[in-house]
Amino acid sequence: MKPDAPQLLNPALRADPAADHAVARMLGDSAADPARLFPRINRINAELARWDTNGSLQGWRASPGADPAIAAALEDYVRSCSQLPEWADKACIARAEKLFMDMSMLSCTLLFCSSLPECYILPDLSAVLQAAGQLELHTDYRVRSTAAMIFPVMMRGGLTDPGGGGVAQALKVRLIHATIRHLILRGAPGDSPAACPVAPLAPAGHGLHHVLYAHGWDSRRDGLPCNQEELAYTLLTFHYAFLRGLRRLGLGLPREDEEAYLHAWNVLGHLIGIERELMAWTMEDASARFQVLQARGRAAWDARLAADPHEADPRPPLAAALMQAMANELPLRILKPFPILLTRYLCGKQASRDLGLTKRVSLLSRALFALGLGTVRLIDALVRIFVPGFSISRLLTRVAGYRLTTRFLMDQTRPLKLPEALLGQVDEAMQCWCEDHKAPAFMKRLEARLARPAPPPETRQA
Repeated sequence: MKPDAPQLLNPALRADPAADHAVARMLGDSAADPARLFPRINRINAELARWDTNGSLQGWRASPGADPAIAAALEDYVRSCSQLPEWADKACIARAEKLFMDMSMLSCTLLFCSSLPECYILPDLSAVLQAAGQLELHTDYRVRSTAAMIFPVMMRGGLTDPGGGGVAQALKVRLIHATIRHLILRGAPGDSPAACPVAPLAPAGHGLHHVLYAHGWDSRRDGLPCNQEELAYTLLTFHYAFLRGLRRLGLGLPREDEEAYLHAWNVLGHLIGIERELMAWTMEDASARFQVLQARGRAAWDARLAADPHEADPRPPLAAALMQAMANELPLRILKPFPILLTRYLCGKQASRDLGLTKRVSLLSRALFALGLGTVRLIDALVRIFVPGFSISRLLTRVAGYRLTTRFLMDQTRPLKLPEALLGQVDEAMQCWCEDHKAPAFMKRLEARLARPAPPPETRQA
């Protein structure tokens, strides 16, 4: 079932042939003419909007009147890419779904303070993220687009039931990656040899597609945008970094649960076009790969700085914007540095330096955080002997996740970009998360009191 972990042999020049071929067929020669390119992308997006559930992909056909090239390419893509891999274990996937739902609001805290910050570590990946959404100005763009993939995948039946939406969302994300490559390279990856950098242009408009098209890219130096190495690393940030964060909070899972969680995300990795040889199947394997990829990214950045000492680092602005967004949701001034302090704790010293999170924090905030962390870990270890399910660490991180979730994900004025069929499922899941069903009764009451300043939004109107 689990392949041996191979040595990583620079997959930075490998992309995703199936998705790249589909996008190349749909866009044709329009890359040379933005006036034709962007309207074609809009027509493609209109077809993708019809992919709402996994069941809708069975026998899917483009809408009547669709461009024949777009219709044929999308129909072929769905037929060839919508099946789970033969090695997918539905029991492991169901186990991972249950774990995700049990973690509930805690998952959001780890998303903000571990997965997303670690995602910014690779400079080339950060450069694409920055260009793809001006994320230092619009932090919630990345958060909400990430949630729009995570929830459909990890909710019950997300990858395995016709009524789930994980497969449909994964296929959309895969095409988005291929479109980003096509726009940045101004053509299919095979049409842009590594020895021929794409020069930057003045953007012809303010939209995302215009920004990506004008961005420019040096494939000789940076490999392909959204390449296999970056996709494999991003997958690690969402399963390994999450599980590692649980361990560091004293909430680590049994080995069987960790490997089930890795397995479910690897199934998603297959659906978004990641090569199986680049996937991690155990925490030890994941840790080794994570360190190799981060070290390679740091070495590449050092080489770039040696060539151009004035090149701007895209990582600190992204991290600073994320930290500020979280700080804005905390009520007391002494607590506002806590997102930085928690991210430092979860991600480690080297990652914190990469992200520019080593700036001085007030002594009082640092002392309160350190004292609170140590005290909580000690009390949890002692009381849990007598009261199973007791965890102040889980309670506090759930409260933090609750505030962040209500701010970024449960705002009815800005619903997640999901089909209506899935929005109801996500709303139901998040409302269920408002109570920790695993906690003792007195801790449920305490959590409700602590979380009261950020009440859930009103029910979404039809």
